[in-house]
Amino acid sequence: MSIEGKRSETLLAHLGRDPWRFDGAVNTPVYRASTILSPGVAHWEDNERRRRKGSIHYGRAGTPTSFAFEDSVAALEGAAGAVSVSSGLAAIAFSILPFVDAGDHVLVADSVYWPCRKFCESQLKRLGVEVTYYDPLIGAGIAGLIRPNSKLVYLESPGSLTFEVQDVPAIAAAAKAAGLILVADNTWATPLNFRPLEHGVDIVLHAATKYLVGHSDAMLGVICCSAEHEERVRETVRVYGVCAGPDDLFLGLRGLRTLAVRLARHQETGLALAAWLAGRPEVARVMHPGLPDDPGHALWRRDFDGASGLFGLVLSQPRSQEALAAMIDGLELFGIGASWGGFESLIITAKPERGRTATEWRVPGPTLRIHAGLEHPDDLIADLEAGFARLAAVA
Repeated sequence: MSIEGKRSETLLAHLGRDPWRFDGAVNTPVYRASTILSPGVAHWEDNERRRRKGSIHYGRAGTPTSFAFEDSVAALEGAAGAVSVSSGLAAIAFSILPFVDAGDHVLVADSVYWPCRKFCESQLKRLGVEVTYYDPLIGAGIAGLIRPNSKLVYLESPGSLTFEVQDVPAIAAAAKAAGLILVADNTWATPLNFRPLEHGVDIVLHAATKYLVGHSDAMLGVICCSAEHEERVRETVRVYGVCAGPDDLFLGLRGLRTLAVRLARHQETGLALAAWLAGRPEVARVMHPGLPDDPGHALWRRDFDGASGLFGLVLSQPRSQEALAAMIDGLELFGIGASWGGFESLIITAKPERGRTATEWRVPGPTLRIHAGLEHPDDLIADLEAGFARLAAVA
């Protein structure tokens, strides 16, 4: 199918499908394969074929299932190609590792997803790569942190727990001027609401586990690359022996089919909850760039086409652990758990201050993170309202 001029909703329904190749099956089948047989010695010894993108010669190197998923996400992001991996954290690691060596320096947003920071602190430093964390609101000022040995800038916008929106074009301009590679985690927005490559980014990654899969039942990551960098990423992933499981890839493809309608509902419900919470006396601040009074709203309006269902809030005063437990443990519709992007609503306590070095997180009360699922917003609001009543009873 030609994607020229097609809108994202149409692409989601048709990308990665070739029914007549598979006897009319609407969905690309699951290929559970390790060994791929060759018809003869010449075919077996054809190293050029093995290196060619899309070549099927061993299960770990790709199958029609993985190629269908990768090509679909690459088309949505406007990338030259994509590489699927086994998790979002693997996507983070293999967006950085191909481009750094001992003695290099990288810049990472201070608001970054905590496992990414842990990877930088443990693995990158062990490999002799120096890491500097920067204020996510630095914008063009990041030029002042770039060193002669700097190789890469890693950003996540909005931030994982605190939802700062970064000035990606300004950061990209500074990175390009210094010859640095710019990597962006686009999991929160998905390609439907933000396309970092259009704003100067080189590598875009997703924890596809979240919105792309959309049902909290698979582990999957994907790295989308510009033409200049795709083969380097693909070869590094191949050398490390990393690959996504066939069933997870199939679930990723399934999730893409309904991404547009799910994401619209997540956004609608998330904004409804955020607006309601902003009016509660128990809440000092709601962190959602879609709210007009959010500090990142102007940048979000400029660069993004929409929001997802993930946002944060800060309570207006200190609360005991017992009070927080009374509020959250009694919720009927919000699960307490890691990850997000599925059909179910979630809530967790968060402690951003534990993972900051370039900035300080000073707030009057506990920080919470909410993922608005696909339930009716009125039912979710009623559940939260009852939770606030329990909070007040204990406090």
